[in-house]
Amino acid sequence: MPPARWIFGAATVLGLSSTLQAYRLTTLNLKPPDIIFSDLLILNLVYWYVPAALTRPIFRLAHHLRLVDRHWSIAFGLHAAAALGYSLVHVACMMSVRALILPDAGMRLGYTWTSLVQSVYFMNLDWTLMTYSTIVGVSYAVAYYRESQARALKAAQLETRLMETRLRTLEAELHPHFLFNTLHAISTLIHSKPDAADRMISRLSDLLRLTFDRSGAPRISLHEELEFLQKYLEIEQTRFQDRLTVEYDIDPHALDGEVPRLILQPLVENAIKHGLSPKPGQGLIRVTALRRDDTLALEVRDNGVGLNQRSRDGLHSGVGLSNTRDRLECLYGDAHRLEFSDGAEGLAVRLEIPFRLSEPVSHEAASRVA
Repeated sequence: MPPARWIFGAATVLGLSSTLQAYRLTTLNLKPPDIIFSDLLILNLVYWYVPAALTRPIFRLAHHLRLVDRHWSIAFGLHAAAALGYSLVHVACMMSVRALILPDAGMRLGYTWTSLVQSVYFMNLDWTLMTYSTIVGVSYAVAYYRESQARALKAAQLETRLMETRLRTLEAELHPHFLFNTLHAISTLIHSKPDAADRMISRLSDLLRLTFDRSGAPRISLHEELEFLQKYLEIEQTRFQDRLTVEYDIDPHALDGEVPRLILQPLVENAIKHGLSPKPGQGLIRVTALRRDDTLALEVRDNGVGLNQRSRDGLHSGVGLSNTRDRLECLYGDAHRLEFSDGAEGLAVRLEIPFRLSEPVSHEAASRVA
């Protein structure tokens, strides 16, 4: 329901407009006007203040008598009776004010009070019925607008819950995939290099601790994501021994940026699996993060074999990368970019997302990022 100040503000504007029109009409007569401006102002303000005062009761009545309900004919009949009642109240108020400020106006025109009341009532009946209908129509419009807003909010909340459920499903899919690959790497070393396998198990436990620390959070800060990535790369460096070198080029202004949890690990895993593993000799992974105004740009580059047909198929069918695409689509829609660039040597994966500040973390957590 509109606030009372809005209703009476609109009534005041209409009353002033009606007063000016009525006064101008009296000045156009050949005879000098026999009514003063203040009397016209009072009459016209009362004319509009009566519907303003009755707007709230009419709104409440319209709320209970909805024309779209099953018993619309009953509601219509009650509205018709209420409209006639409103017209009687309106003419009673107008004639009461007229009797106070112009007690002999009707007599000078040859009317009795009874005939004057009937004349004023029937002259204004169409207008008062239209005013009542307008108030009812506005009440329905306001009610429908609020209902549509409530439905839109409910739909948005449902969509958010569905999105959160989908994100949790995607993340639940990613964790077993990552854990299986890591355990497989450990199993290949457990007999031939038990010390290396032991170190990998220890680092895997650290990795799982970091995972459970922020379990359920779809987004974390970049420095938390980098800490997780470092633990993962320590496992891979144990497996590759001296063949794997990792370099970081991190913009300090980007560390507090918010990123999807486990967004870099699948990209690095893909670089190692399809780029470095088939390549003899030294392998290099370079992780870059840069803030550009409202954009956070991330890049994972390797010096591996690049994109052959098998690795191209992996870009579209692999669990890790397809999962990454789906999560980015859920979180950012069209406001993200994920590109693959196959250069002279190796592959670069570039990711751009909107820069948003993450929740602050302790200095100890931030200091663990190299």
